[in-house]
Amino acid sequence: MSLNIDDNRIALAMPPFFRLAFRPLFFCGTLFSMLVIAWWSYFWLNPFNWQPYGGPVWWHGHEMLFGFGVAIVVGFLLTAVQTWTGVIGLRGKPLALLFIAWLSGRLLIAFGAGLQPWLVMAGDLLFLLFSAIAMAYPVVKARQWRNMIFVPILFLLTLLNGVSHWGVVTNQPQIAQASLHGAIMMFVLIIAILGGRVIPFFTANGAGVTKLPPIRWLEISSITSIIFIASIAFIGFNQVPKSLLLSLSGIAAITNGWRFIRWGGQHCSGIPLLWSLHLAYAFIPLGFVALTLYGANLIDNLSAALHCFTAGAMGGMILAMISRVTLGHTGRPLQPPALIALAYLFILAGALIRVILPSISTELSAWAIGIAGAFWFLGYGIYFFYYAPMLVTTRADGRPG
Repeated sequence: MSLNIDDNRIALAMPPFFRLAFRPLFFCGTLFSMLVIAWWSYFWLNPFNWQPYGGPVWWHGHEMLFGFGVAIVVGFLLTAVQTWTGVIGLRGKPLALLFIAWLSGRLLIAFGAGLQPWLVMAGDLLFLLFSAIAMAYPVVKARQWRNMIFVPILFLLTLLNGVSHWGVVTNQPQIAQASLHGAIMMFVLIIAILGGRVIPFFTANGAGVTKLPPIRWLEISSITSIIFIASIAFIGFNQVPKSLLLSLSGIAAITNGWRFIRWGGQHCSGIPLLWSLHLAYAFIPLGFVALTLYGANLIDNLSAALHCFTAGAMGGMILAMISRVTLGHTGRPLQPPALIALAYLFILAGALIRVILPSISTELSAWAIGIAGAFWFLGYGIYFFYYAPMLVTTRADGRPG
């Protein structure tokens, strides 16, 4: 998309940090995740009397989803929608206000235990609500209905966040937890939709292989199965018949696994920007396999499936995507720093450790959290070290954005 002369002049007069949404949200989202994981690992390994808003377990799950996760997703969507629609993206003062809404939510939850709970809840919901509106505007203006799907997804995440807060406010921990589980599946849905668009395309272009045409019924069934499981998660994984969970998660595992195999990951071994995407996505069918085993009463650890989706699919896919998007949108060639491959491995290895060790023995849970937390900090620390300067400075090619 090309900007006219006036648009160029306006964009170049802005601080680089607020020229496109990916800049402040990638920068602060990744830094925030490192702080949250470091604090959570320290607390788990050295328990002490700490009672944040919602309690420690809720705080950890909520802030990794609605603090870190939504920051990156919104940063990506509000940047990509400019390319998709040709409509100027959110920038300047409106973007700064959106960023302040995100930051205010984090501060209210971190330090608002003594405030009125409804104030904390309202302050935290503003970011996603504003983001959904900001996403809808260019899509509607360009009449590009294919991308409208992300608007209801953002509104649903807002609703799930609100219901989770309501569970905290009314002292109903099961509702608060089920809402977070529903949010996890919404992130899986976002990854499945975006992954189906970009991973085969990137693989065909980057590895020089032929892109297989999508199989319509397979695409529909894989996405639909995730939507059904998101509904089950919101109701409560233990509130539905295990046979229903078993059958739906089995279908999700098969369809998403089959879909993933067709994308040509075997051709990407020497290209970190590609194999990182494939290995991260592999945690989605793996998570559904774990959920199938849980539904069949073959494992009793629901956390194994959930951390496949969060630590593995979310953590890995986010790092793979932002390390690519940051290069492209700051006018640099798609040649990441050599150590970024190590960062990918840290995240993926940490996810495996977080999933496997507690499944072997609950006594290993503390070690799993500590090691996985350290790997997360190292992985995203490598990204932040190399990419933070790109996010706060002008594009390398001198263009606005």
